[in-house]
Formats: sequence, C-alpha cells, structure tokens
Amino acid sequence: MSEGSETAPENVKIDYAEVMRRLPHRYPFLLVDKAEDFVPGTSITGIKNVTHNEPFFPGHFPIDPVMPGVLIVEAMAQTGALLMSKTMDVAVADKVIMFMSIDGVRFRKPARPGDQLKMKVIVTRARGDAYKFRGETFIDDKLAAEAEFMAMVVKVDQPAT
Repeated sequence: MSEGSETAPENVKIDYAEVMRRLPHRYPFLLVDKAEDFVPGTSITGIKNVTHNEPFFPGHFPIDPVMPGVLIVEAMAQTGALLMSKTMDVAVADKVIMFMSIDGVRFRKPARPGDQLKMKVIVTRARGDAYKFRGETFIDDKLAAEAEFMAMVVKVDQPAT
C-alpha cells in the first residue's frame, strides 16, 4: 500500500462467551452464536447456526421445518444490540438495549435445520442512546431477509429493597 492509504480494519470477532456477557438473552431466545467483522459504531456480522433441535421446529412445521421469520428479525435485532453493547460498552447489569421499531421487512428464503444465518447489520444513524440499523440476513450467500430497525439503551428498573 502506498503511504497515506488506509488499511482495511482487522476482522474483530466476538465469541460465544462475549455474546453471553453482552446480551441478556438466554436459551431458547438467544439467537446469536458469535459475530465477526465488528467495526465500532458502524457494522457487524452476527452468526446463528440453525439446528434441528431448535425449540420452535416441532410446531413450525413438523414435516417441513422452517424457522419463523419473526425470529430471523429478532436475530438481526440481537446482532444490532451486540454492536451497540460493544461500541458503547453497555453493562447488562444496569442497562438493556430495547428493540424500538421495525420497517421494510422482507423475507426471501426460508431458514431450515442445518442453515447458517449471517446477519449483516450496519448503523444508518446514531443519536445518543438510540441507533437505527439496516439488517440483511444471508443463507449460503443468498439474501434471506432484510429489515430496518431501531434500538435504544434503557436503564434497568431495579426492584425495591
């Protein structure tokens, strides 16, 4: 590279242990296994490995299992929350990142057991504790779902003692 040219950012990865530290979700609702390509305040790619023992498959649908689209959207939202948590260093003990709105959802390919979802999420706007995102989920490099959504950091109400 020539002098003064920018280098590509390092592929920052987030392992399962860090996902567990940064998101309050747990089984069966944690829908991000790990992440890669994290760029603070800009973008991230979340990864969800869809297995045949997901709790929703027996009812959706037993003969031809399909991951519910709303859970694909939730996986994108959790990926956005992971980006916010790491960018802002949000402590889950006293703050939570809440899903605020969703627009322009489109489903293009069903997710089935054995698929790997790659949720590419970019920040389109950030103001204070609120972020707006564009998310695209890919299966085998093919667009499976897309949406625009917002999330906000909210202080956790502590129970009275």
